[in-house]
Amino acid sequence: MEDPASKLDPLEARKPVSPPAGPASSSPQSAPPEPEDDAVIGRALKWSLGVLAALALLAGLVACVLYLPGWLSRFGQPEEAAEVELPRLREVPRAEVPTVRFTEITAQAGIDFVQENGAQGEKLLPETMGGGCAFLDYDNDGDQDLLLVGSARWPWDPRGPSERSSLALYRNDGRGQFEEVTDQQGLHTNLYAMGVAVGDFDNDGFTDLFISAVGRNRLYRNTGQGFEDVTELAGVGGDEDRWSTGCGWVDYNRDGRLDLVVVNYVRWSREIDLAQNFQLVGVGRAYGPPVSFEGSFPYLYRNDGDGKFTDVTAEAGLQVRNPDTGVPLAKSLGLAPVDLDSDGWIDLVVANDTVQNLVFHNQANGTFREIGKLCGIAFDMAGQARGAMGIDTAHLPGYDALGVAIGNFANEMTALYVAQGDPLQFTDAAIATGLGPATRLELTFGVFFFDYDLDGRLDLLGANGHLEEEINKGQPSQHYQQPPQLFWNAGPDQPTMFVRVPEDRCGADFCAPLVGRGAAYADIDGDADLDVLLMASGGRPRLLRNDQQLGHHWIRLQFPGGAMRRQPIGAWIEVHAGGNVLRRQVMPTRSYLSQVELPVTIGLGGATSVERMTIRWPEGHVQTIPQPPVDQVLVVE
Repeated sequence: MEDPASKLDPLEARKPVSPPAGPASSSPQSAPPEPEDDAVIGRALKWSLGVLAALALLAGLVACVLYLPGWLSRFGQPEEAAEVELPRLREVPRAEVPTVRFTEITAQAGIDFVQENGAQGEKLLPETMGGGCAFLDYDNDGDQDLLLVGSARWPWDPRGPSERSSLALYRNDGRGQFEEVTDQQGLHTNLYAMGVAVGDFDNDGFTDLFISAVGRNRLYRNTGQGFEDVTELAGVGGDEDRWSTGCGWVDYNRDGRLDLVVVNYVRWSREIDLAQNFQLVGVGRAYGPPVSFEGSFPYLYRNDGDGKFTDVTAEAGLQVRNPDTGVPLAKSLGLAPVDLDSDGWIDLVVANDTVQNLVFHNQANGTFREIGKLCGIAFDMAGQARGAMGIDTAHLPGYDALGVAIGNFANEMTALYVAQGDPLQFTDAAIATGLGPATRLELTFGVFFFDYDLDGRLDLLGANGHLEEEINKGQPSQHYQQPPQLFWNAGPDQPTMFVRVPEDRCGADFCAPLVGRGAAYADIDGDADLDVLLMASGGRPRLLRNDQQLGHHWIRLQFPGGAMRRQPIGAWIEVHAGGNVLRRQVMPTRSYLSQVELPVTIGLGGATSVERMTIRWPEGHVQTIPQPPVDQVLVVE
């Protein structure tokens, strides 16, 4: 039979239960005490409690008399605090940012160019990703000419193709005045171009041009009388449905011939893009991120020495797949060829948008090993991929190590990965060097190191600009046009190495907002300081003349063209001056879709002499030049 108590409500079960009513039980139990006995017990208990309380009070009084003076002396009168000598911080005087003004001379220098992006309201991603630029000496007259890269109208544009060429070549008169010679030099073309690589691939002494594009790429051979399209003969056009971006010439196998590296962005078509239907609150359809696009493999073309190339991408180990889906992983925009571990073989660092960055370590046998995660460059400090765009590398004397700078998307700091002891182990030092916080809001495309004040320390420039014209409606902190940023290298002894240069120290022309993309530098007027060109998406470029007058010394190396004179792309230069060792790499491939000048300018600051200069040529030969003259252009062969 079920126990009735089990059916009680839990709360009810906790209540006292009264005995059942009825006649008294006849079982043998003790009778309850009488009321008189209760009263007696109560009076006795009260007397007992009273006696105990009196005794406790008496004991307390005795304790106070005996011990209270000691307690007061211990707690009521604390001892004096002992003096502690605090550590003294070493005071470092803050170095003052020098005044070096940049003056815009685009129009007066003869440059009339607008970057055509074909935008007609459909918001197709390639429209906001171009374009590049390059400084080069195509005519071997010793000064730096200029190539500007535009895109084109789309084939379905009702206006038809643009009458103006996608490329614009300007010849420099040696004093910073330019004349357009595109048609005369055979470069009039109509393609959706993105970037450019310059290099003498056939070792005939004349610099050739490779143009990356949405669709088929182009290779133009410089004959000395003009440029001819040799894409089909060379076999470097790529696939029709590929979107190529960053590119560069390097001798990856050290056979004396320049090979070609081309990175690709995403698998793209108009139909794929429109199907994404990206939306911005308050705006409608907008340019979207590449997250929903499939990645793409790069190209590595080995130079066979007869004007032809072989695609060795797969056998060289450059095809990285997503481990979960098996599709190509890379969504590449920036390329930095650099010898990371000083073993004499060029490695490749690739900046990827929204997926991990890749680092291909040259195995010295024609193959590469991908080590991005292992060396610490793949992700940010939280282990997340960023929207990486432009990239550059440099030797940082304060760390005595290589640094890799990567421009990232809005609300993502520019990265500065610095080698830590082991040349293949990097840590992001962007915050520690002061670079990170000042770049967090900006969307940075072009980025490069250069010594703009000739003090011997490499400074940093970032070209900024958003993708979406109306981004400010959805994100008030963001703007389509953004000022470029210049960071002065204050040196390792300062609280922060990189200090943002304010407008009153670099000029309003430099700081004016634009939709920055490609960026490059060169000495265009022969005064030894480095001038800057900034490209703008869908707009006019900005040529900025460096007007520094700080009295710093310098040394400039030129590598002359001509028959059988190989370009030393990849060589390292070491200058020993004033107790410092300044290291620079001969590498035009820098920034975003762009190329800087081949000559190398090294600022010496106040040093009036150079002890020695060492050149480590790509093939491994080491050349030492004792006490080279300063404040001169040295022609090195």
